[in-house]
Amino acid sequence: MDGKADATVERLRRFFGGFAGAATSLLLLDYDGTLAPFRVDRFKAQPWAGVRELLNRIQSQKKTRVAFVSGRPAAEIVPLLGLETAPEVWGLHGAERLYPDGRRELETIPTELRGKLDELGAQLRQDAFGGLFEEKPNAAVMHWRGVAPGKARQIEKSTRGLFEPLTRIEGLRLLEFESGLELRAGRDKGGAVKAIVAEASGGHPVNFPVAYLGDDFTDEIAFAALKGRGLSALVRAEWRETVADVWLKPPGELRRFLKQWSLIASGE
Repeated sequence: MDGKADATVERLRRFFGGFAGAATSLLLLDYDGTLAPFRVDRFKAQPWAGVRELLNRIQSQKKTRVAFVSGRPAAEIVPLLGLETAPEVWGLHGAERLYPDGRRELETIPTELRGKLDELGAQLRQDAFGGLFEEKPNAAVMHWRGVAPGKARQIEKSTRGLFEPLTRIEGLRLLEFESGLELRAGRDKGGAVKAIVAEASGGHPVNFPVAYLGDDFTDEIAFAALKGRGLSALVRAEWRETVADVWLKPPGELRRFLKQWSLIASGE
């Protein structure tokens, strides 16, 4: 792990060195597991100590566009973040966009797919295999965080048996995340990253600092989308294989990254 730590330090040094003279920058952030520790009750997942203050500082400097990209519905993120300035949130893995002024956009999915997801939701409301079923506008989600390992394996097996055959339908995909599975339609985090970067750059080659921080398997799509255009960081207590450029251990290394961003962006 020392080699990975050394590589991270060097990669971050080069990345932040590139801020010199940049008029703007783009910081993209996942929420659960990245800015806040996981909670069985997701509505209690508050940011790690100091993170909210650092994000407030970065936003107040007005030199960084900060956007949050989460699997949650966007409206859930706002009160948890508790920021002084209303945030830009791409929810539902990017299928939903909540603007700072309160406007909301939601991708429209084909009627056939919506019907399949509605049927699936009706079935899982009756029997969720002992897991926690979550219904989204574009997805059916099964969670088993906090469940005993043996029971969790049973829930996963039953959920896969129900979800996987439906992936044969064009437009429906199975998304794996820690302690859960999601059958969904629409834009993913990779698509969200591409859309945000394209909008920020006006469709031109990226000539300003861009970073994406995430922790889960769902963030790998976003890491890959940023290759060659910015820095991707895996934020996780333990190392796992990833396409991200660097590895940050939360909360200490996450706070140091955000503090460094704030200092460099302010010209200090």
